[in-house]
Amino acid sequence: MRQFIERYEQLEAEKKEIGGQQKELMAEAKGRGYAPKILRMIVALRKRTPDDIAEEETLLELYKAALGRA
Repeated sequence: MRQFIERYEQLEAEKKEIGGQQKELMAEAKGRGYAPKILRMIVALRKRTPDDIAEEETLLELYKAALGRA
């Protein structure tokens, strides 16, 4: 049991370190004129399938049209 707990604690430490590295990377990107929020959105899109993205975009356009915002 101790090994599981110690390994879990190690993974938590690694996760915290990686999170810090990601934060630093986004700060660097922002310094170069990129919008971190948009970069994160692109990362999220790259994780999804083209079919999922197309379906969501279709629904978004449909809803916007229904609200007169298209």
